[in-house]
Amino acid sequence: MRLAVIGKDVSKSLSPEIHDFIAKSSGNSLTYEKVSVPENEFNESIEKFFGKYDGFNVTIPYKLNIIPYLKSVEGDARTFGSVNTVRGSDASGHNTDGLGFMLMLDNGGVKVGGRDILLLGAGGAGRSVAKKLADAGAHVFVYDKRVEMAKRISEEFPAVAAIERVTPMPYYAVINATGIGMHATEGISPLGEDTLALCDVAVDLIYEPAKSEFLRIAEGCGKRIINGLAMLFYQAYYAQCIFFNKPADGAEAKRLFDLFKEGRK
Repeated sequence: MRLAVIGKDVSKSLSPEIHDFIAKSSGNSLTYEKVSVPENEFNESIEKFFGKYDGFNVTIPYKLNIIPYLKSVEGDARTFGSVNTVRGSDASGHNTDGLGFMLMLDNGGVKVGGRDILLLGAGGAGRSVAKKLADAGAHVFVYDKRVEMAKRISEEFPAVAAIERVTPMPYYAVINATGIGMHATEGISPLGEDTLALCDVAVDLIYEPAKSEFLRIAEGCGKRIINGLAMLFYQAYYAQCIFFNKPADGAEAKRLFDLFKEGRK
């Protein structure tokens, strides 16, 4: 099977390494390429990908742009209005981000049902996370400096409340879905010690650096920390299940991730 990840700049993507590992561990065969496409070339390039690849993953900033080229949008992708996985055989769009996030929490021993959760960021990742947390019975408070985006999520998902400012409160978990802490913002945290010192768990969707400033502060306060590598791995696992049309198994995904982490040490 010939697969790829497509985004504006995927030169540093771990997806090929992860998909290759999952396939080999599962007895499947694939090639997985990185395809960087400038924004002004996406519309003229996308059609050829359907003929070239058996499936592909879509990342920033094309998770919405891909939708008009699909024959169907399934499950979470329809709910989120965002696609990260395209199966070539039927040109169907899927989203495995939310599933990957929840499996990361479950396998990390983070139980959110009935808990107050502070979510930072109301973009594509934040939206999928908010919906999955709400579905799991969490009380979600979402903050974004673009207040209207946070309000939009709260209007769509009644179990999610938008807040206009972050006030130190004893949230069970604080989740960073802003992207602050990587690339040009490495070394910067979206929150300080005053809030992180009151939580039990700090979760960052960033996986590089392995310990963002957000997580470093939380760890310094004695909090449990989780970075985004597990989410990246699990969303890839779910995507590969879609590509190969096989049932997903959360326990198997965790076993593979543990092996993957061990191999990277």
